[in-house]
Amino acid sequence: MAAPVVGRAVPRKEGRSKVTGQARYVDDLTMPGLLHGVTVRSPVPRGRIRGIRFEGGLPWDEFTIVTARDVPAPNRIALILNDQPCLADDVINHAEEPVVLLAHADRGLAERARQSVAIDVDPLPAVLSLDESLSGREVIWGTDNVFKSYLVNSGDVDAALAAADIVVEGEYETGAQEQLYIEPQGMISMADAEGITVWGSLQCPYYVHKALTTLFSLPAGRVRVVQTETGGGFGGKEEYPSHIAAHAALLAMKSGRPVKLVYDRAEDMVATTKRHPSRTRHRTGLSHDGRLVAMDIDFVLDGGAYCTLSPVVLSRGTLHAAGPYYCPNVRIRGRAMATSTPPHGAFRGFGAPQSLFALERHMDVVAARAGLAPDDLRRRNFIVQGQTSAIGQVMREPVEMDALLDRALALSGYHRKRETFDRANGHSPVKQGIGFASFLHGAGFTGSGEVHLASVVDVEATADGHVRVLAASTEIGQGTNTIFAQIIADTLGIGYDQVEVAQPDTANVPDSGPTVASRTAMVVGKLVETAARTLQQTLVDAGLLGAGGTGDAFIHACRTYIGTHGALRARSIYSPPPGVQWDDEAYRGDAYGAFAWAVYVAAVSVDTATWETRIDDFVALQEIGRVLHPVLAAGQIEGGVAQAIGYALLEEVIWRNGRMANGQMTNYIMPTSMDLPPIRVFFEERPYAHGPFGAKGIGELPMDGVAPAIANAIAHATGAAVSKIPITPESLMATIDRQLEAARV
Repeated sequence: MAAPVVGRAVPRKEGRSKVTGQARYVDDLTMPGLLHGVTVRSPVPRGRIRGIRFEGGLPWDEFTIVTARDVPAPNRIALILNDQPCLADDVINHAEEPVVLLAHADRGLAERARQSVAIDVDPLPAVLSLDESLSGREVIWGTDNVFKSYLVNSGDVDAALAAADIVVEGEYETGAQEQLYIEPQGMISMADAEGITVWGSLQCPYYVHKALTTLFSLPAGRVRVVQTETGGGFGGKEEYPSHIAAHAALLAMKSGRPVKLVYDRAEDMVATTKRHPSRTRHRTGLSHDGRLVAMDIDFVLDGGAYCTLSPVVLSRGTLHAAGPYYCPNVRIRGRAMATSTPPHGAFRGFGAPQSLFALERHMDVVAARAGLAPDDLRRRNFIVQGQTSAIGQVMREPVEMDALLDRALALSGYHRKRETFDRANGHSPVKQGIGFASFLHGAGFTGSGEVHLASVVDVEATADGHVRVLAASTEIGQGTNTIFAQIIADTLGIGYDQVEVAQPDTANVPDSGPTVASRTAMVVGKLVETAARTLQQTLVDAGLLGAGGTGDAFIHACRTYIGTHGALRARSIYSPPPGVQWDDEAYRGDAYGAFAWAVYVAAVSVDTATWETRIDDFVALQEIGRVLHPVLAAGQIEGGVAQAIGYALLEEVIWRNGRMANGQMTNYIMPTSMDLPPIRVFFEERPYAHGPFGAKGIGELPMDGVAPAIANAIAHATGAAVSKIPITPESLMATIDRQLEAARV
């Protein structure tokens, strides 16, 4: 039997090809007769198209030109509500909306042509903020600008607030954030009478497949989607690749030649989806001893011009809004609103970072009003095993937030530093503070989502005892291929090098669901494990392998079985863990099969001359079930913390008339290595019975707790009533100035 690899830092499956440059990304690919596509976009946030002019003295007869007239009816990209047109026809609903597609063999000439197309537009009133959208003065979507709303209602919130000893109100905002994946968006398409094939940088092959079969009214077998090497996604390559694939396919169909459509960084930043901006209002009631008696939460997202994935993002944000606490009376109202900006979409954590920032910042405010230390308030209210959450989910698994909090505060020296900083801050222009956030993150799709997906994984063996995983889950830098290979190797007792993970290609792999929602390791990984056990049992039932047979015996059994019976293949289809049920109509029940739990602690220094914040130390402690690969797991946390530091302090999207005004890496500021502190990562391991080898989800968790921990630390250092991120020097100075002015009045 081969040595176990789960829990060990084995080499990444794709590591050698990426290090040596053998990995081929979409822009590395070429084909005979290849054309280069470009997109002509709207110059205004809202308007009616009067005409399109092709100017500049270019040889327009050499170009393939596609407009909405070339798009099959009903000209929609299939996703949830199917409201987003493939190309704008008549009405423009956001700046940078695609209107015209061009393709030419000369990439430079294609770019010149893009600049020579003029779109004549009669402007219409635009809705450029959440407040404008909520007011309903201008309706730009549906009857009230509301894409989706949810309501969680447990107990009697109004009565509990009226009887509470303390009531604390607060309002919190988060801004948009750009995914900033290393590789921009891109697709190549070929199309002929037999069908359409696309290759591209993407997370969810079957999302793209559905969009293309729907748009072109083709049977499933006539559309093929192949994932190329993908340089990061973070959710930004979840739904948007469907749009680019459709555009490339339209150009390929009209030209009869393969078409490559790859965005440069500037186009990628201004035109594609970002994290939803949010506003959250809290009214919290406490008893005299610091127990939560009521939580009234209003959670609003800016969805942009079309629905895209806003209902999914809103749902997760709503379901996480009450955090890891028990409260008998909770009301959470969630709404996703339409505005005249490019649609917002999936981004690591999708909704939870927004609502948990508001909650964990508010908990520090509540603690101060109640005369309690931040950790004391939380200890009195942590949910525990056996209690029921606001959404009606019974905590069946062990929940030990007290122990996590104890360990995180000890690792960070929280109490000692807090006392030291309090003594020193009165004498120094550089103020120091320390803060923390305690939080949870549900793994897998929300509610009945996993049941609706009915994900499928196949595993096949060869005559030489090698095993191949067939799944639509994509490797986007997070370690999918490595984790799946570890699971197979230890399940079958074979060598890690005997396992191959197939390239996601809808012609060859079943639909195992999208690579999103912290579901790949826990949900799909469990399917991989189950399929491997089924394959092994097939050999046992055939009398070729003893129970638990591994190593050489497995190889011999595979050779004999295939020689006698043919292909050796096993399939696993998702079924929910026992007792997990969700009621979509009531919006109540078991929202997730499992939660990961965490406490993050940030120590900061704030220079009161420049109001710049430096993070001096960061401790990230999380319970994620079993750690399958310690280096990849730590890397997920470190990368997520770094990304969330940008969200908290630096990454401010500047909107001007509905358009991103700072869509370049020179003026959209992300953290560099010089801006990051030591990120100290720690794990608690409490294996989850329904995850592969006990694993739960990990990838999105680190986005949730960083911003509130930093905001709480800044508030401790400066006394600033921080309520909005990013906390740039300018915004922090403005907050301090407002507080000083209010004090003078």
